Amino acid sequence: MAQTMTSRRANDREGTGLLWMFVGAVSFLALALAVAAFFFPTGSASGPGAATVKAGGPKRVSVTLTEFAIKPSTIDVAPGTMLTLIVTNSGAMAHDLKINGTTGTKMLQPGRSEVVEVGVIDADATAWCTVAGHRAAGMSMRIHVTGQTSTASEAASTTMAGKGASAGSASAADAVIDFSATPGKGWKAFDPTLAPAPGGTEHKITFHATEKVIEVAPGVHQEMWTFNDQVPGPVLRGRVGDLFTVTLVNDGKIEHSIDFHASKVAWNDEMRSLKPGESLVYQFQAKFAGIFMYHCGTAPALHHIGNGMYGAVIIDPPVLAPVDHEYVLVQSELYLGPEGQPGDLTKMQQVAFDGIMFNGFVNQYKFSPIRIEPNQRVRVWVLDAGPSENSSFHIVGTIFDTVFKEGSYLLQPDARNGGSQALDLQPAQGGFVEFSMDEAGLYPIVTHKFSNVGKGALGLFQAGDVKTAVPAGH
Repeated sequence: MAQTMTSRRANDREGTGLLWMFVGAVSFLALALAVAAFFFPTGSASGPGAATVKAGGPKRVSVTLTEFAIKPSTIDVAPGTMLTLIVTNSGAMAHDLKINGTTGTKMLQPGRSEVVEVGVIDADATAWCTVAGHRAAGMSMRIHVTGQTSTASEAASTTMAGKGASAGSASAADAVIDFSATPGKGWKAFDPTLAPAPGGTEHKITFHATEKVIEVAPGVHQEMWTFNDQVPGPVLRGRVGDLFTVTLVNDGKIEHSIDFHASKVAWNDEMRSLKPGESLVYQFQAKFAGIFMYHCGTAPALHHIGNGMYGAVIIDPPVLAPVDHEYVLVQSELYLGPEGQPGDLTKMQQVAFDGIMFNGFVNQYKFSPIRIEPNQRVRVWVLDAGPSENSSFHIVGTIFDTVFKEGSYLLQPDARNGGSQALDLQPAQGGFVEFSMDEAGLYPIVTHKFSNVGKGALGLFQAGDVKTAVPAGH
């Protein structure tokens, strides 16, 4: 009996101890939760790059703009937060920040800051840099109200951005090419005739960087970014040893620059970006022969090149045989935005082009054939300006007996009697071919990457006095 009572007392003491241990654990857990709630209030961000604010109170968030990002990339806020942004441009070029594309900073030069009183946040929003192409290049920031999913407000902000800035590719708002259409009255083709190299050893040229709405296909107009209001830009020509002095004037509304592949100069000097109204003198000596690309190099360079800012510099080889005709053809892609607007950077990034052009217009020399005579000797200089698609330059019905590519002859007439059917070029490569037409008739100009022929890469040589109806196929 005594032993039984002793065991019962021991069990009572053990039960009491366990009870106090449980009470202590609960108290500790409550304290821990209270501490956590103090330091990590409801609505805090869990992802990297997010800024968090407490519910309902005012909050100031520092925002940094660079090429091409906005930090933080996301700001998570509780409903009713009074939000203020301190925006600093830490990049090398001008940027701004607009909430839903409307309210925000002025255009900030590098190193400048501005305070934006956003106001009370009750719905999701998006902020981005409105400089053409910068949003698509990555300069976008989300303002997210915690506890909500993406709202109609956020979707509307994407629509307001316009093409060339949205996260998608093609849009119903984009212009559409009718490849069966013909140019309207008054249309004039880009003259492909190449003039001989001018006399003298120094060539002084002025280029004006502009933005201009241009017809790029029958009935389709785009805001192209240009040198001297044309696409492609003016062709420059000289000889090895010549000096080129090019004055670039930025008459546009955004920053532009120029990069001559024919030059050997410091990138950070002559190729620097110019603000609207600025100018520079870019001087170089031509030390190598070939057909070289020039283009705008302002970031994102893809957008500037894809929107028309490219051209050719031809430096003659020391010995260049005489011909009856010389022409220059620059192949490039066309990435359509809405009618009258700049090309779509997102499409450029995805190489989702709407058309292929020779000298800046879809199917240009189908509508205006290049006229020669049978048995005349012809030289065609070809540059693939891209920015991304390759070329297999081919003329249906003839054979090239001379091929010059990237500074070197690959084929010349000799006892081997060799012939070439195509000049293969990657973006920024160029060369020339020589040939003649044995018979009167029509000779289609194509890239033998035939998926692109139906997208605008079609022209005609007209040898002799013949009808110019386009052949049904090849």
